[in-house]
Amino acid sequence: MLTIARLLPVKCFRLASFAVNANMSTLASRAVRIQPKLLKGMVGLVTGGASGLGRATVERLVQSGASAVILDLPSSEGRTLAATLGDRCAFAPADVTSEADVQSAVNLARDKFGKLDLAVNCAGIAVAVKTFNFKKDVPHSLEDFQRVINVNIAGTFNVIRLAVGAMAKNEPDADGHRGCIINTASVAAFDGQVGQAAYSASKGGIVGMTLPVARDLAPMGVRVITIAPGLFSTPLLAGLPEKVRSFLARQVPFPSRLGDPSEFAHLVTSLAENPMINGEVIRLDGAIRMQP
Repeated sequence: MLTIARLLPVKCFRLASFAVNANMSTLASRAVRIQPKLLKGMVGLVTGGASGLGRATVERLVQSGASAVILDLPSSEGRTLAATLGDRCAFAPADVTSEADVQSAVNLARDKFGKLDLAVNCAGIAVAVKTFNFKKDVPHSLEDFQRVINVNIAGTFNVIRLAVGAMAKNEPDADGHRGCIINTASVAAFDGQVGQAAYSASKGGIVGMTLPVARDLAPMGVRVITIAPGLFSTPLLAGLPEKVRSFLARQVPFPSRLGDPSEFAHLVTSLAENPMINGEVIRLDGAIRMQP
């Protein structure tokens, strides 16, 4: 195996070694300055924050010393939840597909808490319809398909594009970091099941935008990460019969149960605190691979 020492003359090798050592010293001193981000004092905006994964995220942020704005529909429990969590939580009634609504929520974060460090996209909808029902000779509703795509993809992007405008006004830290975006996809982006054409397409779109948006925002010091959850105990699954819930839980290799929303929230806060994670999609699924 060739080495630098065999390829370079002695004088050149000494100079190269000096350059490498100097560079390593610089990196080492820089590493001392770069510390994990601390949740305490952060300000987060959480879409779909009144229930399920979003609610668990809001609660964990506030419990960890951060402030949170709940962005959810006017008909949600967002206002009640914000009142329960206290002064470091506010509610912004909004539709994620509305530019005016989302901008108002971003403005609320800055007006009430002074800045915006974190945006977590949990809002989403789903339909379960086959591409074509051959028994009834009826195709999948194009309106339903477009609605899922609009809320899940366009809604997520709408929040990203408006939230980063506020994050750009933050003072960068020693690493140049100004903010973080965390999106919610699904294992359905990879293991879409029968009847999930619209939902899988929408979650695949979120996965697909993760890296290019992370690259777009890198010069401004804003990270973009996506979580792809598996089967979680959310209000959607809570409405199913216990027999069905037990069956679904058994499909998860380990731990063989439904995920708890607090585990999703835990990952969100871990990602928010780790400045090196960027442009990545992380499955949170107990090793499940969904069957057709």
